[in-house]
Amino acid sequence: MVNLFIWELLVEWYRHRFMLTREPLEDFLRLLKTFDYRVQQFCDRRNKQMKIENFEDLPLTPEVMKGIEELGFTELFPIQAQAMIPLLEGKDVIGQAQTGTGKTAAFGIPMVERVDPKNKRVQGLVLAPTRELAIQVAQRISRFSKYTRLKVLPVYGGESIGKQIRALERGVHIVVGTPGRIIDHLRRGTLNLSSTKVVVLDEADRMLDMGFIDDINYILSKVPEDRQLSLFSATIDKSVMNVCHRYMKNPEKILVSKDEIALEQLNQYYMVVNPRNKLGYLLTMLKTNNVEKSIIFCNTRRGTEWLARKLRSHRYSVEPLHGGFTQAQRERVSNAFRNGRFKFLVATDVAARGLDIQGITHIINYDVPLEALVYFHRIGRTARNGGEGTAITLVGYGEMAELSKIKTLTNTHIEELEAKNPQYC
Repeated sequence: MVNLFIWELLVEWYRHRFMLTREPLEDFLRLLKTFDYRVQQFCDRRNKQMKIENFEDLPLTPEVMKGIEELGFTELFPIQAQAMIPLLEGKDVIGQAQTGTGKTAAFGIPMVERVDPKNKRVQGLVLAPTRELAIQVAQRISRFSKYTRLKVLPVYGGESIGKQIRALERGVHIVVGTPGRIIDHLRRGTLNLSSTKVVVLDEADRMLDMGFIDDINYILSKVPEDRQLSLFSATIDKSVMNVCHRYMKNPEKILVSKDEIALEQLNQYYMVVNPRNKLGYLLTMLKTNNVEKSIIFCNTRRGTEWLARKLRSHRYSVEPLHGGFTQAQRERVSNAFRNGRFKFLVATDVAARGLDIQGITHIINYDVPLEALVYFHRIGRTARNGGEGTAITLVGYGEMAELSKIKTLTNTHIEELEAKNPQYC
């Protein structure tokens, strides 16, 4: 990896030297500092023989880490832990992983790291089977790259092509799109892939099932031969492997099964409730279960404040914690919870990141997380160090789709509990 960084550094120097940028020396020194930081960080990790388990273990620039931390990401999921280092090293990767296992971060963050924000040509390309997935992936990559000045553009049919053309003319670093619309731009001459160095085929099996093989071949013929190519697919069949054999060079093969995100020591339950009286069901559940020390998750800051007030009115010892707290306030609340001064912490996902508190018996999802993977981040805060724990999710009638997505990501059984008569609020 160090050799790769040095090589990229020399290439950037050559580009600055011969393309005569306005401030080549200043740009070069700034670039040198960035690469020195990344190389030194990675060497330190290797010298200490640290196992890569968290995002901070990766050789990422401060700008990218800031975006990741703002999203509340701390621990790596299997596909991320296995795929990100090879991708950062510039290797081709074949990844077999289900939707929702964190694969967008697995390929999106390395792509952001390898793209030069000063070069406004398209350097990263992600192909997706549907417009919905293209929009979703583009939004995620935009979040990862929030502090890097990169421009990410979703390109798909059903939207005005003129709007997309104007965005491309202004300069875009990463394009995420469906094969049909990408080809439309290529034939119009409004999209140039001659500077593209990172290509991702997301949900490749679906694209092939939809008959996009000729489109994929055409698009890949328009990118440089020395580009990096990664492919992510829920299934790896003959048609997928044919693409790999044709376009990849000694790819790293990564398999992530559902079992790898199972939590064996954790009892998982859900309860379908009327959303209009979710608080009443929560109060009944707290009384009928032996809940000793719990984190209760809400999706919004306002939700945490409201729920904490309601629980206090029913004489529960509780405090809220959300992203609006200062660092001093956060530490005060965290330490008080750690020391047992109150039993229930009502928190958002961002606020709870990095909390390492022993003895948590229950994780309660008052709101079902909007992203399935966040569910596993939440419930992983109990059943630590070989202990047991319980996770209970209150599912409103309109949240069943989110629950279904969570169930598809794990082989661990999530048992339904009967929703007992809610307490009057």
